[in-house]
Amino acid sequence: MATKFKKDRRDPGRFILIPVGVMESAAYRALGSSARALLLDIASQYKGDNNGKLLAGWKFMSEERGWRGKHTLIDAKRELLTSGVLVVETRAGAFPSTSAWFACTWWPLDWTPQMEMLVKDFPRGQYKHPLQNTSLGAISAQGGTAAGAVSALGTSTLGAVSAPVAA
Repeated sequence: MATKFKKDRRDPGRFILIPVGVMESAAYRALGSSARALLLDIASQYKGDNNGKLLAGWKFMSEERGWRGKHTLIDAKRELLTSGVLVVETRAGAFPSTSAWFACTWWPLDWTPQMEMLVKDFPRGQYKHPLQNTSLGAISAQGGTAAGAVSALGTSTLGAVSAPVAA
């Protein structure tokens, strides 16, 4: 006879649902530890209807998530966006009052008119097909790190590191 599910089997509250396929993807394995931590901090904001409005700005990450190094956050964000298949920017930030928004590609995009990305351009599930992403070729050419891909692509600002659009 089957046992009933017991609510006390896990801690109460929200949790992050990340498919094992994401963590086994070449893009995830190529990330450094700071970029992986940022991915978890971005994904932890998802509530079921806000993918595309996730934050990774300095003020939010330092006050709410405990990031201490601004340059570490910038480098991690650059590395994560360079992968182009795990997280994409849906709205560019504009100093001083507009935050950039991000979306995780394993969840559907919860599109709003304020986003600069169209639903048809969202690379949902792109982590499953890394060979279609040109930045991953640059990653392997630079010794397996996405940070190397940034230098290989010659990008110097986060705006220039926006994720490639899936065909």
